[in-house]
Amino acid sequence: MGSSLITGAADDDPSAVATYASAGSAFGPGILWTAPALFPMRAVVVYLSSKLGQVSGQGLVGTIKTCFPRWVLLVVAVGAVIGNTIEAGADLGGIAAALNLLAPAPITALVVAVAAVILAVQWFGSYRWILAVFRWLALVLVVYIVSAVLVHPAAVHPAQAVKLPPIHLGRGYWAMLVALVGASLSPYLYIWQTSQEVEEDVSMGRRRLSDRKGTTAAALRIRAGDVLAGMAFSSVVMYCIILSTASTLYPAGVGRLSTAAQAAQALRPLAGPLAGWLFALGVIGVGFLAVPVMTVGAAYVVCDACGWKSGLSAKPRDAKQFYGVIAATTVVAVAINFLGANPIHTLVAAGVVQGLLAPGLLVLMMLMTNNKKLMGVWTNTRRVNLLGWATTALVTAAALALVVSAAI
Repeated sequence: MGSSLITGAADDDPSAVATYASAGSAFGPGILWTAPALFPMRAVVVYLSSKLGQVSGQGLVGTIKTCFPRWVLLVVAVGAVIGNTIEAGADLGGIAAALNLLAPAPITALVVAVAAVILAVQWFGSYRWILAVFRWLALVLVVYIVSAVLVHPAAVHPAQAVKLPPIHLGRGYWAMLVALVGASLSPYLYIWQTSQEVEEDVSMGRRRLSDRKGTTAAALRIRAGDVLAGMAFSSVVMYCIILSTASTLYPAGVGRLSTAAQAAQALRPLAGPLAGWLFALGVIGVGFLAVPVMTVGAAYVVCDACGWKSGLSAKPRDAKQFYGVIAATTVVAVAINFLGANPIHTLVAAGVVQGLLAPGLLVLMMLMTNNKKLMGVWTNTRRVNLLGWATTALVTAAALALVVSAAI
């Protein structure tokens, strides 16, 4: 598996884990169908991001800068940086809460320690070394598959739940569907995947934009397989998280959860200590992967918008602005946890920003990947366009539902 394994794992960040666990706990096996239903949408979004990076030779924001007016660039850049920073702050709090279950210590101190470790890895590690670490961290998500087995899920007939999804008319059910769409199709994924294509080219010596432009049919096929594998892994993990809580917490009447750590704590008496420990371990492992994806993603955005040198392949002394943005974003993310904000409110704020930004970014990405001047012969096929625009419509509907529910 290539870079899409990391992208897929980052999609199951601590905030998403909390959302999935809450869905299973509140609605049981009747909401399991969302994991396979969202898989093709995840796959097409990440594939389009990857193709755009391969053909244009630039990150997502850098390509937007060349194709659209300045005000569009400004809206996307500001929204992406705010969304990534808030979600990184929420995820740091989630990691600290999960660590607190394994080794009791003040959560604020754990937030600072985790952030310091993540920043040190980004600052001193080489691109290839960081990529290797991220791949191993992605495999930590296997613990959720093990956890799902430990809870003996046969009693809820999980396979039957995906055949014919039951329709609920309750407001809470539809609100949870909106949350699941937002958690699965977050904009930081598009930014990260596109930029990773550029990083791969730079690491192979293609430092000039003219050297990075263009791709081949073979390269696109390889990446398509990589994307399908990475998103399938991510979707299986999502399914297992929902299944774990649907098999245990839902029958116990626990209802909605606030954080992933709360889910791990609630699983202990119902599914056994090992299931609870594994659940917490998964939060910690994927959190150490997801937070740098968000902070580095913010740095990609700022540097691409401003025309500054960027990339984990560069040394801090050669890309001072890039690493400066990473450090600043990390500091702000840590500070969010010292403001006394309710963890639930922080998660909601991150979800709102990411959810409102996603439809616009998807529209821009669909327009760019159908732009013959930019993509040449690699514009979207009819099948990719159909799935891409359908995904865009769904994400837009979810964003509108989010706005309407907030206004009521």
